Amino acid sequence: MLLNSKGNKHRRPSKAVRIATLAGVTGAAIAVPLMGATGASAASVSTWDAVAQCESGGNWSINTGNGYYGGLQFSQSSWAAAGGTQYAARADLATKSQQIAVAEKLLDMQGPGAWSCAGAGNLSNDGVDPGVDTGSSAAKTEAAPKTEAAPKQAEPKKAERTEAPATNRSDRSTAPKAESKTVTTPTGKKVKKGDGEYKVVTGDSLSEIAADHKVEGGWKHLFELNKDIVKDADLIYPGQQLHLTK
Repeated sequence: MLLNSKGNKHRRPSKAVRIATLAGVTGAAIAVPLMGATGASAASVSTWDAVAQCESGGNWSINTGNGYYGGLQFSQSSWAAAGGTQYAARADLATKSQQIAVAEKLLDMQGPGAWSCAGAGNLSNDGVDPGVDTGSSAAKTEAAPKTEAAPKQAEPKKAERTEAPATNRSDRSTAPKAESKTVTTPTGKKVKKGDGEYKVVTGDSLSEIAADHKVEGGWKHLFELNKDIVKDADLIYPGQQLHLTK
């Protein structure tokens, strides 16, 4: 898209252009200094870097909301006029290389005066091809680097559930406990515990138990009732359980 004869500038017109306008020079006469050389214009990347440093602090993605975008501070109309929309909707959305490529076209169309910071980079049609690669995509190529997805970790195996074999409830309630079958004597010997109604305590003897509980037949009968666990009438042990009656 070519600019009109009024010299639609990328940035504010230079002082020389304003003086020429005030002097009443015709539009045709103004077009000559604006267009610069008739051949293709070019400037080195280092030159464009210097201009960008002055224009935007070297921030090629800047968008402050002032109507100018990218490192070289294109207005939207200049960006479109120089074909920038083939790369991105605005200059700040394009890559540095794409912005330089569009700037080259604008330099050819309007000359160095299109940038108020042209002097900072000594911008001129020096014929040096910047050799930038704009890429084939219209989208911005200098996006954040792709991050590879972390490898999926294998889920920990669930512990296999093992169920205890079913046990008949009645069996559990009636089965005798192993520790209830014997008692340990002071010497460490194990003797039968028994399942009688009286539990022997320290200091007991068959005669005392028979007297206290009025066992018919006295200690001899008490001994006979419990001879399966009491082997010696003089030796009974705490924890043994004696029958007092049949």
